Amino acid sequence: MWLILALIALLCWSGSDLFSKIGSKPSDKYSHWKMVIAVGTVMGIHAIFSILTGTEITFKDIIYYLPASLMYILSMILGYAGLRYIELSVSSPICNSSGAIAAIMCFFILGQSLDTLSTVGVVIVCVGVILLGLTEYFEDEESKQLRQLKANVKYTKSFIAILLPLLYCLIDALGTFFDSVILEEGNTFLPNIFHYLSEDSANVAYELTFLFMAIVAAIYVFGIKKQKITLKQESPKGIAAIFETAGQFAYIYAISANAVGAAPVISAYCVASVLWSRIFLKEKLSFKHYASIVIAVVGIIILGIAEGLAE
Repeated sequence: MWLILALIALLCWSGSDLFSKIGSKPSDKYSHWKMVIAVGTVMGIHAIFSILTGTEITFKDIIYYLPASLMYILSMILGYAGLRYIELSVSSPICNSSGAIAAIMCFFILGQSLDTLSTVGVVIVCVGVILLGLTEYFEDEESKQLRQLKANVKYTKSFIAILLPLLYCLIDALGTFFDSVILEEGNTFLPNIFHYLSEDSANVAYELTFLFMAIVAAIYVFGIKKQKITLKQESPKGIAAIFETAGQFAYIYAISANAVGAAPVISAYCVASVLWSRIFLKEKLSFKHYASIVIAVVGIIILGIAEGLAE
């Protein structure tokens, strides 16, 4: 059963990547806030369902988990904004490399040890992401335009195109770092601030925080900026939100059932994202791009294996 759940998480999160990209039109400067509204609404519905079916949650739990929730939500907002400027094939592997940064944070700040396999994974991921960023930024404009011709899109070379997914990676890693503090039973780091929180309660706390952010975003987009939406135009965002929430649900149970097997499977979801972008979005990268992605993905999978073995 764990393998089915892991594959569901992989397919759902890669599907969320695909539909988030489809819904992130370069011409719509509010697309990332509309994604927040969609994701927060669906997560809020799931949170309410979880509470009604027995998950215990208090306002204190929401506050305790707020540092992690805010980092995850902020990283997703930046990631959604970044999809307006860059191919999904490039963005997804960079964003999904946050596990390596989180491992480094836990090593230096929490004093947690890194086993040999994790260290190898971290180094490979960092090399792959650096090469991918350099390849994307220093590619000449003519080659970039030729690649993008088939996909019927045009991205100009810019610092922000690489900066936003990198910020996602760093901030999401910070969320994982807070997770390791809040969710690890018996953790003595900042004991007077955090207390132990179950994964189910933490997930509901995160979803309710996302719901609150969706309400704030809706007030900003519809109330202040007077933006109009159409169901046909915004439907990809709703589909992405459903995939995101379903992937999170499957992830929790897959990891709890068999972390050793599930972690490396789920960690490879960016491979599927790159595949979907090639099939459905007609994105075409250079050999250097793909070589860098392969390096990063190998490191991510190694990290997933190491995480599973540590559980």
